[in-house]
Amino acid sequence: MKNILIVDGALNATFSVFQATDEEFAMLFPNGQEIEVAEDVIERTGEAVADEIFTRVWERPILKSEAQGIHATLNYDEPSRRDYLPSSRREIDWDDRSINEAQRRLFRSRRQRPL
Repeated sequence: MKNILIVDGALNATFSVFQATDEEFAMLFPNGQEIEVAEDVIERTGEAVADEIFTRVWERPILKSEAQGIHATLNYDEPSRRDYLPSSRREIDWDDRSINEAQRRLFRSRRQRPL
């Protein structure tokens, strides 16, 4: 199972974590992505398939304190966030101007390794 942080526009700003099977995760985050916008999932997979995946995932909440890592972030109900994502939709590909020096070092070291 993979853990997905859901970032949405809810006023409570709790940003819950849900679990996806490896198959579901691959459909939500193809090609090594780890950041996605829900509306783009719907466009890519079709509404029926996306609804099926989301319905299953929403049935698997996990407490942040019990999660063994966050594998991806799904932006939900905020399609404008796509304008700020790296085109690869991978965390390590953020523009250097958007992150601090420690992140730049970490991300550079990870970019040099094949995925």
